[in-house]
Amino acid sequence: MASYFDVAIWALVGGLLSIGGGALLLLNKKLAANLAHFSAPFAAGALLGAAFFDLLPEAVELGAKNSAFRWAVAGILIFFLLEHYLHWFHHHHEHKNDKTKKPTASLIVIGDSIHNAIDGVAIGAAFAISLPVGIVTTIAVAAHEIPQEIGDFGILLKTGMSRMRVLIVNVASALITLVTALYTFYLGANQSLPLGAILGLSAGLFIYIAASDLIPIIHEEAKDQSAKFSAILLILGVLVVFIATDIAHEKLSGNHTTDSKFDSITTKNI
Repeated sequence: MASYFDVAIWALVGGLLSIGGGALLLLNKKLAANLAHFSAPFAAGALLGAAFFDLLPEAVELGAKNSAFRWAVAGILIFFLLEHYLHWFHHHHEHKNDKTKKPTASLIVIGDSIHNAIDGVAIGAAFAISLPVGIVTTIAVAAHEIPQEIGDFGILLKTGMSRMRVLIVNVASALITLVTALYTFYLGANQSLPLGAILGLSAGLFIYIAASDLIPIIHEEAKDQSAKFSAILLILGVLVVFIATDIAHEKLSGNHTTDSKFDSITTKNI
């Protein structure tokens, strides 16, 4: 079983990796652009792998069964509506020719904070199931946060915000992931959350971000040989999460399925 220390450490490591990607933009714009370009396809694969190899199977195992897939579809629809009508759910990149919607700094920060809070809920719920599920989920979250933070840093700089303020604002926003992860883990460990439903919704979030945001970036930016390399990175992201999930569950098999505390959670979610 995971501990509060495990949740805190992994959430902080994931946050530091994503902030590091954005901070790189302040030091070397070209290098940051290359990092965002190559991390996006890997992140898309990692998110898809985490959704289908980790979160959905765990949701089914918790007793959600067919409802796990209904929650996943609900998650996709919810996050579509948030982005479609509010336009500040996530900002992995800017469209160069988009002259219609110019996001303000406040909307970007609010959207990023909500996104980070949802990521924290997914991480906390995953750790409430078991340590390996939490680690795999955190890896997927951190992977997609790197191109997102680079995009957010760039957009905030274009709004006129100073470099130091951009860094401080994004660090503060990233800490929301830690807070919501710990609180969700607390509620999940105390059997106060429908973990199967939350894992299903989280899977829907991961699928939506990969399919609607990251994969279109791959198609938009891929040219000639880079198109093949992007495809390889996407497949690599899927394989890395698949292997990590397989190894982690094999190494720690039985830890969360035989624990009497989580048996009661399973019963509660049926």
